[in-house]
Amino acid sequence: MLTVHGYVESHPTLGKTDTGGQVKYVLELSKTIAKKGIKVDIYTRQFQHKKSISNVSRGVRIIRIPCGGKKFIPKERLLPYLDTFVRNMDRFIRKEGLKYDIYHSHYWDSGYVAMKLTEKIGYFFVHTFHSLGAWKKDNMGGDAKEMEKIYRFKERIRQERMIYGKTRALVMTSIDMVKNSKELYGYTGKNHIVVPAGVNTDIYRPLKRDEKEKRIDVPHNYIFWVGRFDTNKGLTYLLKAFAEIVTRSKDLFLVLGGGSKHPKPKEKKLIKELHRIIRKKQIKSRVFFTHHIPDKLMPSYYRRARFFVLPSKFEPFGMTAAEAMACGTPAIVSNRSGIRKYLKNGENCLIVNPSNKRKMSEAFSKLDKSGSLLEKISGNALRLARDKFSWVPIAEKNISFYNKLYRDNMQR
Repeated sequence: MLTVHGYVESHPTLGKTDTGGQVKYVLELSKTIAKKGIKVDIYTRQFQHKKSISNVSRGVRIIRIPCGGKKFIPKERLLPYLDTFVRNMDRFIRKEGLKYDIYHSHYWDSGYVAMKLTEKIGYFFVHTFHSLGAWKKDNMGGDAKEMEKIYRFKERIRQERMIYGKTRALVMTSIDMVKNSKELYGYTGKNHIVVPAGVNTDIYRPLKRDEKEKRIDVPHNYIFWVGRFDTNKGLTYLLKAFAEIVTRSKDLFLVLGGGSKHPKPKEKKLIKELHRIIRKKQIKSRVFFTHHIPDKLMPSYYRRARFFVLPSKFEPFGMTAAEAMACGTPAIVSNRSGIRKYLKNGENCLIVNPSNKRKMSEAFSKLDKSGSLLEKISGNALRLARDKFSWVPIAEKNISFYNKLYRDNMQR
């Protein structure tokens, strides 16, 4: 597995810059594959004096490859250092005498590494984009020049086009990803599978009868959101929609979880904007920020919530919504999220346009006031999460795909 950016650790601090759903996806997929007797090495960038090799679980290692010095580098600034990563990774593999059956890269920076590396060794790679630069550019909004300066879309899109042409096969997390690949990049290949992101249903689950909930400092009745504080997450939409119902639902609160322990300037700017909206809408007494939530407490935050909301402007999948559903917590999801393709509005979730504050606030009111709807959606969502989003069937589908690619390659 190649996942170059972010804080990739056996127990990552989710919410740190570039450290979220993708890091969790790679770790959980790798651990579940290893339980089937297949060894997995996860390659990432070495920085901040982190160990060269760390064990994650039986059969899974993190191998850190130096490039770009000791400081953390955001993913948008990594490209100039990736050729060094390729050379050092190639050197490490040869020195250790390693031979891999499958190279699976994640996100475009890792796809670049896999593309260059497999050219050197005469092999092939599988790729998962997780998100697409052209799609993000079209949905971000804001000043085009400013967005280009921050996200460097032109270079990212150019590299993504090259990856489409070079990869042997693609693992896509949603039908939307297939559709966007065709419409935005002219992808015409058929060698791909669609597999959703997964949830560890041993951790994210309803409370057992003889089990006590962990103590957490939250209001008694709250809407929950958790994730990275980024402009694409739709948090300004969420606050404005919540402000619409505070007078009608006097005992309903909003809890915003996650974020970095040491936020970068971009995150600080967004948080400042959120507090400005809170003051303007006069909802300070109804909105709570938890900051970073330890992994062991995350299920409790989901379970204690009245319902969860995913208000993203765009979201390739939406793993936090899947985690909430696996805990038996109803979810309101953005109509711009990949997970919606697995869901049915009014049956196992509510699907809304997050930019329409009236529609979103109406969804809040529905779940807050209707106990029967809440119970119906909760039960259906829990069953769906166990059937569709558990890591075991997801890993098995990946392994079957890997085996097919490996056999086809041996026959060439």
